[in-house]
Amino acid sequence: MLKGKLLSPNKAKELTTILCEHYKDAKYYLNFKTPIDLVVAGILSAQTRDEAVNASTPKLFAKYKTAKDYAEAGVEDLMKYISRISFAGNKARNIIMAMKLISEKYNGKVPNSMEELVELPGIGRKTANTILINAYGIVEGIPVDTWGIKLSYRLGLSMQKDPEDMEQDLMKIVDKKYWHNFAYVIKTHGKQICQTVPICSKCPVNAICPKNGVAKQL
Repeated sequence: MLKGKLLSPNKAKELTTILCEHYKDAKYYLNFKTPIDLVVAGILSAQTRDEAVNASTPKLFAKYKTAKDYAEAGVEDLMKYISRISFAGNKARNIIMAMKLISEKYNGKVPNSMEELVELPGIGRKTANTILINAYGIVEGIPVDTWGIKLSYRLGLSMQKDPEDMEQDLMKIVDKKYWHNFAYVIKTHGKQICQTVPICSKCPVNAICPKNGVAKQL
């Protein structure tokens, strides 16, 4: 457990509701057209800036459209398109293995359950949640990415270290109608206001936020 001030359930719900209403137009940040695209983008996004993924995928998606296309590709084939992505070699291998499984086990269709998705190489619970929400409109949980981990602690929503434990905390306090885009709300808030040095003077939840770990603010 991390050390800091944890908001009461009522205060936490108030804070998250304010943020969700303030950033109600926040949306998923990776470009895709099909569930296959989304799986690939999700695998590529680990420990990589969104902008780098979005810059690499247009030509990749134009070349490879189906699970079979990727399954029959070699690592070097994919590297032509994703070489600027961090850990590109490992991610290329995961993409190929995941697409082979999708092609052979699911007849080329991306599965639509958490249990099946997390069995795919390179897909953890966060990315599986993202695929379910954005490809199928299925909301089982809240994706917890790097911004989610950082701000859930800073805002006093969770003292957990593990993203899956943190997700369980968030699911108890965030109104379920906001689960589908809460991760994108938090990310938008982080980029606009709650940066390394947060702009607390412009923050819509300044009066409620415990500011855990904040040494300096604007």
